[in-house]
Amino acid sequence: MFFVLITKSVNMPKFIDLQVNGYGGVDFNQEDLSADALHRACQMLQQHHAESILATIITEKIDAMCRRLANLARLRDKDPLAKQIIAGFHIEGPFVNEAPGFVGAHPRDAVVPADVDSMKRLLDAANGLTRMVTLAPERDADFKVTSMLATQNIRVSAGHCDASIEQLNGAIDAGLSMFTHLGNGCPMQMHRHDNIVQRVLSVSDKLLIGFIADGVHVPFFALRNYLKLVDPNNCYIVTDAIAPAGLGPGRYTLGRWNLLIENDMVARAPDRSHFVGSAITMPQTWENLIHKVGLNEMDASRLIYDNPKCAVASSSSGIGLG
Repeated sequence: MFFVLITKSVNMPKFIDLQVNGYGGVDFNQEDLSADALHRACQMLQQHHAESILATIITEKIDAMCRRLANLARLRDKDPLAKQIIAGFHIEGPFVNEAPGFVGAHPRDAVVPADVDSMKRLLDAANGLTRMVTLAPERDADFKVTSMLATQNIRVSAGHCDASIEQLNGAIDAGLSMFTHLGNGCPMQMHRHDNIVQRVLSVSDKLLIGFIADGVHVPFFALRNYLKLVDPNNCYIVTDAIAPAGLGPGRYTLGRWNLLIENDMVARAPDRSHFVGSAITMPQTWENLIHKVGLNEMDASRLIYDNPKCAVASSSSGIGLG
């Protein structure tokens, strides 16, 4: 099954974004996130056609992650707009692969192997709002955390990982059902055949696979190839947005990172060795999917709304892929 190509733009529908680290100048990972700041971010997301998002908390020391999740949960609970826009939380890390390239923007000194007790602490801090967890299957011994999360109907996504095909299949058997931003969270140069991208594509019938469609994280020609290979029902698009999304060039933060966003609106590490999230918005992504990738309205909407909606619903109801 393939996507149909078109050349004419269409009006953008509502969207559901499963990976938003911040928006409109607001970093969801900041220690002192305020009610006013969260409300402003949600207002801008609503103006940009968001139906809902998963607010994403990335790797830090477990205590710090717990504080951030608890604060975010508390602020959301007091703000009707935040409750409407933020469907829940995506915890990305700290159980990722610490090797250079795979670790990406996650601070290496905070990366730890997956363990059930630490995961329970994070879930408790999130006050029942965790909908998705990204981890490295090869850092989850006997897939205990994956299994525990799956039994609670929380979506488990592999990402920032170098899992072998055997480890991927073992994690799938334990409840792994997604992959976070394929083509990213990995080194720029890898084995030409036996690499994490090829391994994931080989099991793409069993996973819901995410992509960032800014043309930088994944070139548009490569994204076209991915979308031809993977069943359209098993793909979704995220922005992986950080604070600059919806604004312009300037200085912003994501967790520990202090970033200078230049005119190309690409969030790079200071040494330019890797990306640090994205500054793109979903309206810009929609235009890319239509004009750069060449999707029709139905297929583009499936990627930014239908399939993510299924994933969020599945994390609370236990239904399968769309």
